[in-house]
Amino acid sequence: MMPERRTSARSTGNAQQANPAAPTPTAADVHVNLIGRTDLTGEIYRQLRQAIRDGRLPTGGPLPSSRELARRLSVSRNTVTAAYDRLTSEGLVAARVGAGTFVSGSIPDAAGRPWPTSGPLRPRPVWATIPVPTLFQRQAEFDFRTGIPDSRLFPYQTWRRLVAQALHAEASDIGVYADPAGHQGLREAIAHHIGVTRGVAATGDSVVITSGTQQAVDVVARVLLAPGDRVAVENPGYPPPWRLFESLGIRVAGVPVDRDGLVVDAIPLRSRLVYVTPSHQYPLGMPMSLPRRMALLAWARRHDAAIVEDDYDSEFRYGGRPIEALHSLDPTGRVLYVGSFSKTMLATLRLGFVVAPGSLRDAVRAAKYVTDWHTPLPFQAALARFIEQGLFARHLRRMRAVYQQRHRRIVHALTHEFARHLEVVPSVVGLHVTAMARTATAEAIGEVVRRASAAGVEVQPLSMFGVGTQGPAGLVVGYGAIPTERIEEGLRRLRRCFDVSA
Repeated sequence: MMPERRTSARSTGNAQQANPAAPTPTAADVHVNLIGRTDLTGEIYRQLRQAIRDGRLPTGGPLPSSRELARRLSVSRNTVTAAYDRLTSEGLVAARVGAGTFVSGSIPDAAGRPWPTSGPLRPRPVWATIPVPTLFQRQAEFDFRTGIPDSRLFPYQTWRRLVAQALHAEASDIGVYADPAGHQGLREAIAHHIGVTRGVAATGDSVVITSGTQQAVDVVARVLLAPGDRVAVENPGYPPPWRLFESLGIRVAGVPVDRDGLVVDAIPLRSRLVYVTPSHQYPLGMPMSLPRRMALLAWARRHDAAIVEDDYDSEFRYGGRPIEALHSLDPTGRVLYVGSFSKTMLATLRLGFVVAPGSLRDAVRAAKYVTDWHTPLPFQAALARFIEQGLFARHLRRMRAVYQQRHRRIVHALTHEFARHLEVVPSVVGLHVTAMARTATAEAIGEVVRRASAAGVEVQPLSMFGVGTQGPAGLVVGYGAIPTERIEEGLRRLRRCFDVSA
């Protein structure tokens, strides 16, 4: 007689068609382990009972038939039937004639077992200092948050078509693990685009596709830095990169910014890398002047350091002469150029890239491999076509016109209607403008922001961008997400919050 045991099995309900509202079979899968067990009926009963009480088998969900479960567990059907009878007698399951057995809708004493909130394992102390942002988890009636393009104007129909084409035409290419550097067509399309629009000398082989700017910075840090090394970042500056550096055990030094950009003379000695946003300083908004750029490149040569240039939204320029990418001024190969499609297309697309000098290409590619192997290929293939067919350039032209109008309205309002409270930092590029507080403290501006949020207006205080400490008093006003026709009312509500605080 065949022994009534098997190592383990995953059981699947067979009554899905009889109950269309029930979860899919995979939702009803449950692991039953009979290794080394002797009381087979009791084990099946106890493990199914626990799965029900834990919620792994949800209310109303189907159980596998006794015949199917017996087959999967290599036990007799009577063994499973006896276990089901015990569950039925306790009101945990109910049989429906011609349909199957289902988890009861009313489970006695179903307190469940909560996931443990404490245990012996502890994270490194640095993770207690890195907050997970919640700002974007709430909807905003008037959304002046930064870094968000207008998702309502994204060409979804075109994008769906391109993704479908990628899945259909390139199944043989995107159905297996690929080069960590990314889709060759996309890498070449990006190299051509930034060569034409930003003067960045790049080839497809020098581009590595990443999951946004944050991963681009991460792979560069893995390649160039070790725990204990020092990195210089702009202060105020973009928080995710410097928090990333800290999580890797790298010492972060905030370097002040003036009207010409990063103060090169203030960079600490023995800094191994400098992270900058020279075309549109984040969050203040001014560009780094040419003399300051040349000084930064000279500093990097003298100190054998690297520079990460984050060119995050320079595609949207509304006046003045185009500013050269720092990368295009560097003949020595010390600048790693980082870009993203999160600001130009969708914030949730999570496609970015890094242009690495020849001496680092293999290492950056390897770092991408050990991080996540490669960014999803269907989206890479679709984006390659989006760029190659001229659709990306067309989208940029359309959005540039929209954002320019919003930029003009917001700058005019801040300059004239908020003049008593704020002073606008001149900027003609990007998706946000910054205004410094004339007399108010950072704490007072924080209270304005809280009042505005209660009034349906979401805006960010400049103080939140300080590196390791509170930043200066002011507001950072984004205009990527807010419809043009809602700007006036949103700013009117914001101005009332200043009047109440005055």
